[in-house]
Amino acid sequence: MRLYSPEVFQGSLRKKHYFEGWYFKNVSQDLAYTFSFIPGVSLVENDPHAFIQIMNGYTGNEEYIRYPLDEFRWDKKKLFLQVGPSTFTGSGINLNIKSENINLKGQIDFNNIIRYPKSIFSPGIMGWYSFIPFMECNHGIISVNHDLSGGISVDGKAIDFNKGKGYIEKDWGISFPEAWIWIQSNNFAEHDTSFSFSIAKIPWLGRFFIGFIAYLYLNKKFYLFSTYNKSTVSEIAHDKETIEITVRNKRNIFKIRVIKNSFGDLKAPVYGEMSRRIKESIDSEVHLQLFDKDHHQEYEGIGKNVGLEIIEKIFDYI
Repeated sequence: MRLYSPEVFQGSLRKKHYFEGWYFKNVSQDLAYTFSFIPGVSLVENDPHAFIQIMNGYTGNEEYIRYPLDEFRWDKKKLFLQVGPSTFTGSGINLNIKSENINLKGQIDFNNIIRYPKSIFSPGIMGWYSFIPFMECNHGIISVNHDLSGGISVDGKAIDFNKGKGYIEKDWGISFPEAWIWIQSNNFAEHDTSFSFSIAKIPWLGRFFIGFIAYLYLNKKFYLFSTYNKSTVSEIAHDKETIEITVRNKRNIFKIRVIKNSFGDLKAPVYGEMSRRIKESIDSEVHLQLFDKDHHQEYEGIGKNVGLEIIEKIFDYI
């Protein structure tokens, strides 16, 4: 059942006004290089196509390479995508990308993958919301952390990803939300620590609600915070340089402080069409503090090479 396998292709090439995209983030051991590769499909009546979007954290450049839809292939039972001559799987990516602006080749393998937990009533990060049909945008987390080996060549420059860190998530549906914040890092002093937070304005029965999902993976344990498990966002403050967020559940208080860095352009879907321009950083920094319900600190750490998207209209609603 695909509901319990969010990593596989959830759609059909016959759909209209539909998108699906996978986000493979790769950070070198020395944190000098961050590359995010986003393979996917955009299914609109006049311009259906597959694509690979590339974010280069070293230069801040973004590339969007289009492919005919018949050059997109997938496996129904496991994570396997082919877009043109490049492949993306649960165990690694093999890249062969050529365009007017970039020539990129290489292979990066994934090891020691830590998967987001699933259960009968919670197929993934969306919890029981996964069972609700006609959501405008669905979200899945495939690997919260894995080790990298291999490397790539970008316009003749060799980049080593041996002993680096990787992360995989995805989205599918009609459109991204109108407004949101997304924060992600798995580059902490502790090898396996990983963190993600997102909050968005979500359409619902002609109206909307503000929903959020977050986790901290620490010492082989997931700390989960979300609208659907009755956690709450008790504070959000922001200025030009930082965002500060506090979330709570019955057992923990979780404080998040993001220091913004450089942003690059990224394409995002509107009714399946990759026509919206948003800003994303993949070199920001996050400071995390986890407390028990009596305010005793259980963890403090700093995450580097943070993925960060802020659609500032979200602050009008929260």
